[in-house]
Amino acid sequence: MEVFVSEFGIYLAYVLFAIALVAAIILPLIKALDEPKHLMKAGVGVGGLLVVFLISWLIADNEVTAMYTTKDVGEGLSQLVGGVLTMMYLLMGIAFAAIIYTEINKTLK
Repeated sequence: MEVFVSEFGIYLAYVLFAIALVAAIILPLIKALDEPKHLMKAGVGVGGLLVVFLISWLIADNEVTAMYTTKDVGEGLSQLVGGVLTMMYLLMGIAFAAIIYTEINKTLK
């Protein structure tokens, strides 16, 4: 019984995840086609994230140590991972600064 539930639960989770993924992508696009300004705002947001990633990727190091070579990690993958980590740190810092700015701004008003 345990095996059936765990296997069935995994497949059910896959199906529900796929449905949620399709709904999260398709439904906003359908809504955005009604009002192109919303689509433009989303495009600017995605473009901003791409610019932040490009900057992060360019400043990331592509160093490959002996441990990385044993796991088949090359220079490109090392730089990609470094870029993603740098982007995450930048976005976390920006979010933290925005939260502090918002709270100080609300307190002063």
